[in-house]
Order: sequence, then structure tokens, then C-alpha cells
Amino acid sequence: MTASTQRMVFFRMGIALAIALMGVGASFCNEVQRRPNVLFILTDDQRWDALGLAGHPHLKTPNIDRLGKEGIYFRNAFCTTSLCSPSRASILSGQYAHKHGVKDNFTDYPANLQSFPKRLQQSGYATAYIGKWHMGEEDDSPRPGFDWFVTHKGQGKYFDTEFNLNGLKREVLPGYYTHVVTDLAEQWLGKQDGSKPWCMMIGHKAPHSFYFPEKKYDGAFANVSVPYPDTAFQLSNKPTWIRERLYTWHGIYGPLFDWRKKFPDDSPAAVKDFEAMTRAYWGTLLSVDDSVGQLLQTLQKRGDLENTIVVYMSDNGILNGEHGMVDKRTPHEPSIRIVQLAKLPKRFLPGGPKTIDQQVLTIDLAPSLLELCEAPPLEDIDGRSWVPLLKQDDAPWRKSWLYYYNYEKQFPYTPNVRAVRTDRWKYARYPHGDGSPDRHLAELYDLKSDPEEKLNLVELPEYASVVREMKSELAHVMQDVGLGDGMDPMPIDEGVKQELPDQKIR
Repeated sequence: MTASTQRMVFFRMGIALAIALMGVGASFCNEVQRRPNVLFILTDDQRWDALGLAGHPHLKTPNIDRLGKEGIYFRNAFCTTSLCSPSRASILSGQYAHKHGVKDNFTDYPANLQSFPKRLQQSGYATAYIGKWHMGEEDDSPRPGFDWFVTHKGQGKYFDTEFNLNGLKREVLPGYYTHVVTDLAEQWLGKQDGSKPWCMMIGHKAPHSFYFPEKKYDGAFANVSVPYPDTAFQLSNKPTWIRERLYTWHGIYGPLFDWRKKFPDDSPAAVKDFEAMTRAYWGTLLSVDDSVGQLLQTLQKRGDLENTIVVYMSDNGILNGEHGMVDKRTPHEPSIRIVQLAKLPKRFLPGGPKTIDQQVLTIDLAPSLLELCEAPPLEDIDGRSWVPLLKQDDAPWRKSWLYYYNYEKQFPYTPNVRAVRTDRWKYARYPHGDGSPDRHLAELYDLKSDPEEKLNLVELPEYASVVREMKSELAHVMQDVGLGDGMDPMPIDEGVKQELPDQKIR
């Protein structure tokens, strides 16, 4: 072979190799681009049953329902602390509150703490947060982990909230909160060119108190009768603190988040205030449903819908008259159960849409999303990925879990709570905080026969063995998350008080 021929052969081999490498590179780029986008929609204080898909008799949410009908409906989803800031931090970090450190509504998410948005950003995702952050009451500055961050101080307002636009400027954006954050989200999406996968989180104000629907939904439920629930009056076997709470800020005879102007009022006629409050709560969610429909349509137009994980969930539940209470914090079902739905790209659900009945927790979201997005996992977390449940109905899963809450001086209506829930049983105790014997009656419920928790079984002799088993299980789940003997400091329970909380933090 002549030198000229050799050069020609090597030249052709070089071209072939270059073409092959280009193909590999293109394949790699396509694979990177196939990493799913993430749209995470978070509501504030939405009950698990405030959803058409959950069988609500009056509230229709077709767009939100679509996510569960076409994807996953988590029928038994729960928060680990029913309080906004701690729960939001658990969603981001996969950790219980004693680990991430956000134990109340006045503590910001630690700047150096891991989170699933940080991990996605580090692995090549464009990231954004738009809406209610609600960690660090007076700070609206951009937070680590997000390329674009838009929020406001405190709770925000249903109308005409002042937003901090990524630290560039503060501006009152006129209009109804739900639609303002939806428009801001669409503006950010419009700047994504497909070169990176993206993760966008939207934090709605709705349906947090004080409830104000937009004008077109103001009278949507005007003809719906809303009596106090039956359990409001079945308190004879409940702890004394629940009865003491009746006439407080968190009781059904109290001010009902300003819907009752003259209080306390336990007259039968006062139910009209409870009706007005509940109707307004439902009304705010109709706008959220519109928002979800608008965002899904936008994703469809962009060509992103089939490669986007859309997660919809609430940070915690809320009591609406059950056991004579409003608000959250307590270990009862309406307080701890949340909405959770997820529409996934079809490759993650080869068997089609499904309902998951296993108990999933707020702390499970971070590891699940990171696994789906092929990003490195977070370390030292308490949650676990529910991705195996998508593939195998009987995949190994938790049989019990810990719920807790710490007494707040600013909201002195709920004692310290330490509770364990299994598929059938719930046991809750209320420690005083100083190591002395509990001063409140514990609660035990058979959720299979009594899902509304009407009958407290804790003092019935025939359930003594169940009480012993559940006490042991509570100790086990506490030990499992690092709260064994001597490792669980808590505030002193100063008792239920009648004064209203400070106007600034309601």
C-alpha cells in the first residue's frame, strides 16, 4: 500500500470515527434531554377530601383530578408534622423536622441544607420557585437551589400581593393570587428553550385562611348546606384539651378565622358562620383547578407534557369542625392526611394509571423525584422513594410511621403530640415536655371500623393489649428516626389558652 493510499484509508477511518462519535454524542444529548421535567404544585392547608377525585359531594376539580386519573392517585398520603413551614421543609429535604430544623412557622429553611431542587440544579436542571414559600416570615429574598425565585413576605394576600422578583425588584402585582403566580410560572416556562430539563415549583396561597374566593366563584356554593360534622359533638371519650379548645381560635365556637365576628358563640344559629367559612374555603380551590388546567394546556402546546412529571400535593390537611376543632396540628385524620397526585411520563407507568393505597409521607417526595430524574440521592433522610410501588403493587413498604407536633406558645391550643399510625390503628399520646407522666388522656382508634375516629378505645379493657402493642410501636418508630430515649426534647405544655394569636401571625 502506497503512502498516498494509507493516508486515504486513515482519512476515511477518521471520518467514520467522527460520524460514530457524533452519533454517540447526539444519543447522549437526546438521553439528557429525555430526563423528565418537573412541575410541582403545592397548595396550603388542602384537606385530602377537598378534591373531586376523593368523592367530594360538592367541590368539582376536573383538572386536578386529571392528574390522578391519568397518573397516580395516592389515596393514603400524610404529612409528618401538620404545620406549614415544617411540612414544606420535609417535602424539600426528605427529613423529619428535628433533623431539618424548621420546627415552627418562623424558621427559614437552612441555606446549607440539602434539598431535591438543589440536587436537580447540581445535576443540570434549570430550577424555579414561584409563589408562597412560607419559611422565614420576613424574608422574601432568593433562596439557594433556584435559578429564579419569586415570593413575598409572610402569608401573602389573595388580592394584590407584593412580590420580590428574584431579588431584582419588589412590585405589587394586581389581581387574584392564584392567577398571578400562574402567569409568572408561564412567563418562566416561556424562557426555557429545551437545552436543559427544568424543575418549577409553584406555591399557592389557597386554600389557606383567611379564605377569599375570586369574584366569579364567590357564590359558587351559596345553596349548599354545611352543618357542623357529627364528630364535633362526640367528645365524651376524648381528652379534656379537645373540649377546652372549643371556644378558642382553633375551636368551632371561636372566631373561625374572622368569619364569626361575635364570639364565642355556641348557639345553633351560629352555624351560618361555619357555612360561610367552608364555602369560601371550597371557592378558593376552584381557582386552583383553573390554574392546573391552564398549566397543562401550556405544557401541551410547548410539547412538554409527555415528558413532564406533574406533582400536585398539599403541605398538610386541616380540621373543619371534626372533634369540635378548626385548623390543624393535631394527630387526627383531617389534620394529617393530604392530597397527593402525580402525572408521569408513560415510560414510568407501563401498566397505565394506578391508585396507591400504601401510606406515603411528605418525606418520601424528595427521594422519589430524584430517582425518577436520575439525580444523585440525598443523604441521611427519613423518607423513601415510592418508585418501587409504581412497578410492583406488593413491593416492601412501611407498616407504621411517626407523627409529631410541638406545643407553640404563639398558638396555645394543641399539646405536644407523639403518635404512631398503621394501616389499621392510630395511637396518640400528649407528653407534658418535662419527662413527667402524661397529663392528657391518650387516644386509640381502630381506623378500619371507625375512620372518623369517633370512639376513643384507649381506656377500654378489651383493647389493653392493642394499647401495649401501639406504645411499643411508637417507641420503635421514634427510635427509627433518632428520637429514642432522651433524644426528644420538647417545649413545656402550658395548657390551652383563650387569648387570640397576634394579628401579624394569624
